[in-house]
Amino acid sequence: MYRVRDEEKEKFVLVGLCSSSQEKEEKLYSLQELASLVDTAGGEIVEMVIQVRSRPDPAFYVGKGKLLELAGFPGYDVLLFDDPLTPAQVRNIENLTKKKVLDRRDIILDIFATHARTKAAKIEVELAQLKFQLPRLAGRGVELSRLGGGIGTRGPGEKKLELDRRKIYKRISYLEKELEKINRTRDIQRHGRRRVFKVALVGYTNVGKTTLLNALTHAHGDVDNRVFVTLDPLTRTGVTPSGKKFLLTDTVGFIRNIPHQLIASFRATLEEAVYADLRLVVIDASSERMDVQMEETTKIMEMLGIIDRENLFVFNKVDMVYDPVLISGLKERFPDGVFISAKTGEGLEELKYAIENMMERRRVKV
Repeated sequence: MYRVRDEEKEKFVLVGLCSSSQEKEEKLYSLQELASLVDTAGGEIVEMVIQVRSRPDPAFYVGKGKLLELAGFPGYDVLLFDDPLTPAQVRNIENLTKKKVLDRRDIILDIFATHARTKAAKIEVELAQLKFQLPRLAGRGVELSRLGGGIGTRGPGEKKLELDRRKIYKRISYLEKELEKINRTRDIQRHGRRRVFKVALVGYTNVGKTTLLNALTHAHGDVDNRVFVTLDPLTRTGVTPSGKKFLLTDTVGFIRNIPHQLIASFRATLEEAVYADLRLVVIDASSERMDVQMEETTKIMEMLGIIDRENLFVFNKVDMVYDPVLISGLKERFPDGVFISAKTGEGLEELKYAIENMMERRRVKV
């Protein structure tokens, strides 16, 4: 039996795989990011394990010997893998270790489920979860019945996810119809705002988008140092130096290996970025993995079809960069970029002028 101790945090062992010793550092960073996801989900890390292996084992992902070793670790509830697992691998690992088995996608979906607040966000998350779970259900009736609750099994509003295939198909059909109604309402609202210049904040999770929204519009969006605090788009009015108004929308952050089902289901929310006249691509200039985050952001922007639209790179958290050579190098690479600190206010006036210049170029009535 595998149980979840409801009275305390679930304890996790994180597992990563790399093909050579040279890749260990990069995989360690990925596991550290995964650990931040677990913290946001309310779990606790017991151990992080990296195995060097030329290729994943088709049955167990890591070697069977490594799994038996992990099964013997004391005091944990969940084996969490950094990379996507196939349904067969999940089933095999569960049977061998008698532990709950999740991968990065499960944690991301779980966080989205627990952070969803509006009706639209809850529908979008549940749709993504159900579509993600369907391929995993075959042959897992016994295992799923023993999973209990906890992280990875929670739907929006803390309700337990539906596990009956027939009911899932009906639920998906119902949710898609409800989402279509919400989309029609959003289209009407968007049409009413068509004469106002619209700006959307996009970028990796936890780069300071909400802090920037608050700084530019004097809003009071929730700011937290954890990932995926913002799920529901928040729109507020900003003003340029000459007094022209624009709408600024904060959107959900991106992250590596975000489930495709989530991108598809959250397309309605991300459409705020698609239909914006300008996107501020916010980047954490202080992050050691800035280039990795930019690469992932670019991938998702390509998926959304907005990579060739009007985009302005905004390098945030410059107050935390203590090497002037780094900033100089970034300015050479991105001559049109704007360098700011949403926290201290540095560079915000320059950013407002940049937005105003874009408004003049588009000649949008304001």
